Amino acid sequence: MELKKLKARLSTAERGHKLLKDKSDEMVRRFTVLLKEDKRLRDEVEGDLAAALKQFALAGALTAPYVQETAFSMPTVNLQADCQTESIMGVDVPKISLSAAEVPVALPYAFSEITSEADGSVRMVSALLPKLLRLAEVEKAVRLLSYEIERNKRRVNALEYIMIPQLEETIKYIRDKLDENERASIVRLMKVGASASS
Repeated sequence: MELKKLKARLSTAERGHKLLKDKSDEMVRRFTVLLKEDKRLRDEVEGDLAAALKQFALAGALTAPYVQETAFSMPTVNLQADCQTESIMGVDVPKISLSAAEVPVALPYAFSEITSEADGSVRMVSALLPKLLRLAEVEKAVRLLSYEIERNKRRVNALEYIMIPQLEETIKYIRDKLDENERASIVRLMKVGASASS
């Protein structure tokens, strides 16, 4: 009975190992896709951010600091971020959607006070915000997936190198004992048969 139980456990462990291995392979594939998207988004965002900062620096050189502070202290849009989660291979990753309600005036300052470079930089930063949020979303998903891949790999290794070999060894030991008991009873029967015939 113990042998039967161990065989069932071994069969379950082997099936679980195969499923975890397949899950791990799929997670690594998805991780690679997200990593490529992360790299592409990061390059885009860094390029756009550098251009916007360059515009801000140029605007700062042409405008007095107190005028800039006054002009840029008012928001151009009201933003609302809706944070939810989506599942990638059982891992909950963030999904952020952005909704914007525009302020009636396109830019909250007088055009006579601020240069056109400042206008351009404000528009560039406004256009950059959705990309920044998408980048944050992808980077968090990459981090969470990497943790889950590591955990899954430990489980696969524990099954492959510890549990399955131990079960196989125990099954072999029980089989050997059963075979030995069977041979002993055959020898006993042969002795009983030989002594009965003489």
